[in-house]
Amino acid sequence: QVQLVESGGGLVQAGGSLRLSCAASGRTFSTYAMGWFRQAPGKEREFVAAITWSGGNTYYADSVKGRFTISRDNAKNTMYLQMNSLKPEVTAVYYCAADTRSGVSRRLSDYGLGYRYDYWGHGTQVTVSS
Repeated sequence: QVQLVESGGGLVQAGGSLRLSCAASGRTFSTYAMGWFRQAPGKEREFVAAITWSGGNTYYADSVKGRFTISRDNAKNTMYLQMNSLKPEVTAVYYCAADTRSGVSRRLSDYGLGYRYDYWGHGTQVTVSS
């Protein structure tokens, strides 16, 4: 079992920054990959970024490359998403997720697949005003 709690969301003006955190408990944090997903009103959930168990590899959706950075601190059982140069279109509920079953994938794009992830947090709202 893994419990995930997101924090750090809020209201920010366009061009601003936010850092989301995801605190994990339960299974040893350094043994599984993690990801961020988001869901905007009326839209499907979409992948944002993922990071392997060691933090050695990361994968991003094209829409956030260069502006978002995913990281993790295994000593603190916490994953982060640094979001810079924010735009109104990234307004959504952001969810962190844990992939404890799939193991290591050679193809980084596999970490963007939502069905890999078996534990999800409750989400944190990010709102970017224009």
